[in-house]
Amino acid sequence: MSSARSSNPHRRHFLQVVAGAFTMASLGLPRRGRAADLPHVTESDATAQALGYSSDTRKVPTSKYPKHQPGQQCSKCSLFQGASSDEWGPCAIFPGKSVHASGWCSAFTPKQ
Repeated sequence: MSSARSSNPHRRHFLQVVAGAFTMASLGLPRRGRAADLPHVTESDATAQALGYSSDTRKVPTSKYPKHQPGQQCSKCSLFQGASSDEWGPCAIFPGKSVHASGWCSAFTPKQ
């Protein structure tokens, strides 16, 4: 007999990461280290895969991610903590790592 609630550990991990990232972003916590010193997020990273992260927004499969729109990229996301001129910058979704400014993931939230 299956329970009414699904216990998918990948979904639970994803939700914990996203909730923590939004909390950190909303609190305006300071950056940890310089972006140049942080390891880069790779597309093979478990969280990156869960969020559909691509280091090049032009390569995002819109059939898989219909939310993706041309022009959306990490440097234009409210979770990106680097300067607009940085090639790589910290992201609240990936603590301790940096994302490519031209990247994209499904947590994209436009800057206000």
